[in-house]
Amino acid sequence: MATIAFIGLGNMGGPMAANLAKAGHTVKAFDLSPKTLETAAEQGCQVADSAQDAATGADFVISMLPAGKHVQGLYVSGEQPLFDLLSSDALVIDCSTIDAETARSVAAAGAEKGVGFIDAPVSGGVGGAQAGTLTFIVGGTDAQFQKAQPILECMGKNIFHAGDHGAGQIAKVCNNMLLGILMAGTCEALNMGVKNGLDPKVLSDIMKQSSGNNWALQVYNPVPGVMDGVPASRDYQGGFQVDLMFKDLGLAMEVSQQSASATPMGSAARSLFNLHKSAGNGGLDFSSLIKLYQDAE
Repeated sequence: MATIAFIGLGNMGGPMAANLAKAGHTVKAFDLSPKTLETAAEQGCQVADSAQDAATGADFVISMLPAGKHVQGLYVSGEQPLFDLLSSDALVIDCSTIDAETARSVAAAGAEKGVGFIDAPVSGGVGGAQAGTLTFIVGGTDAQFQKAQPILECMGKNIFHAGDHGAGQIAKVCNNMLLGILMAGTCEALNMGVKNGLDPKVLSDIMKQSSGNNWALQVYNPVPGVMDGVPASRDYQGGFQVDLMFKDLGLAMEVSQQSASATPMGSAARSLFNLHKSAGNGGLDFSSLIKLYQDAE
């Protein structure tokens, strides 16, 4: 069993830390929200006074933060960067979704200090985090991947080694760009069916057994009342926020520009989520995009 510092206990990080504690690891958790720290303590984690307190003496540090600037600040450029505190035996597993260049630069800064760092963004949503069935997409060396794998398996079901540092982030934004496109298309099709008198549950069942089947229809239906246990059934609270999808689509657009990759559908999806966000819906789950179609008619 390992001593693990977990920094960032939001909708995803909180359940992930809880699963590590459930597996028998010593989890020292820190977040800026007192409420999330209370929940972490109830789920078997030790509450730390700061990120530095959590990381001191840790075998692994796992972070789940909003953006690249937060990752950079935590490990490299802040007042008390964690790379100055960690031993050479420690491994940092950053599960944030950030730009690949920041992931590479932070990994290089860690290497200069003798500390290993991998990018390991996740897919699978809050439900996957709670159930311990997340997909982890890892960028790092073979040795780092092998060292991290037993820890990641406590939180996830599918663990992929995408390549060297930064590769996890590239794969993640490709996936999330497709997710944004699929959700937008699913909302568009369901809204059209409802506007023409169809029951959204019946239409969803038809499409799930037809060529339009996709992840949103299977496990994340955006229409209220069609599926239990999804954000649409609780006024789009919890889950994966519109703000975060918009951020990830922005990261995808940066990758497309850097590599001269054509992404017309990704660009269209980003524009739709931008419209939805600008109407004050940034804090809602991204499946609430269907409201954009409903409100437009």
